[in-house]
Amino acid sequence: MKQWTILFKKEFKESLRNFKWVWIPLVFILLGITQPVTSYYLPEILKNFGGMPEGVIMEFPMPTAPQVLAETLGQFNQIGILVLVLAFMGVVAGERNSGTNIMVLVKPVSYTAYMLSKWAHMTLLAFVSYLSGFLIALYYTYQLIGSVPASDVVSGFVVYTLWLLFVTTIVLLFSTIFKSTAAVAALTLGLSIILSLLSSITPELMQWSPGMLASHSYYLFQTGEANDGLWLSVVSTVLLVVAMLSISVYIFKKKEVATHTS
Repeated sequence: MKQWTILFKKEFKESLRNFKWVWIPLVFILLGITQPVTSYYLPEILKNFGGMPEGVIMEFPMPTAPQVLAETLGQFNQIGILVLVLAFMGVVAGERNSGTNIMVLVKPVSYTAYMLSKWAHMTLLAFVSYLSGFLIALYYTYQLIGSVPASDVVSGFVVYTLWLLFVTTIVLLFSTIFKSTAAVAALTLGLSIILSLLSSITPELMQWSPGMLASHSYYLFQTGEANDGLWLSVVSTVLLVVAMLSISVYIFKKKEVATHTS
């Protein structure tokens, strides 16, 4: 446990030096502000900048508060995930390419502690950024549009958190397998997009998929009730995260042992 704490502090300090604890939450906060404000002022924006002929009157129905929160998660699911992947794609591959991991592993350091400290830091930073953006979106949604029952907000928030956890774990796995950070980013984004698309096109076949978690979050915001297959998707996501973490540790240990013995 002591090793893990020291390694976690190392990851935390490196992120502070790289300002990741500043710019990543800021991106999510900006996304959280943009969606409710844009939704509320959209008629005025189109009226002043839309280039519509004079005298044309267009009625735009105001979206509901649950719709705005769901659309905010949609922004997180696109731009937010892209930012997280680009920020974390070199978490293992970058250190291996630069050789900085050797300075850490030359000491009697547990491979499991090394990998889990990186995963814990990644998930913490992703969660804090997501929480910051979501809270600011919730505040502006409440001020401009309306409220959403607290139980619906909390349940939708927690379910989407699992999807972010899944994505950050994929980044760690691919960063352990591949040396190229570009390959890590491309594969993570590609897999995330494929899972989301398949889940939206064939939801009956993909009820187990982590890609369904975003849809489940939207449904919880809208209705406050669990959609069909929610718990199956939650359980499979947790099992996949544990499996990917185990595989990441195994592959990393195997590669490092091979490197030191060659």
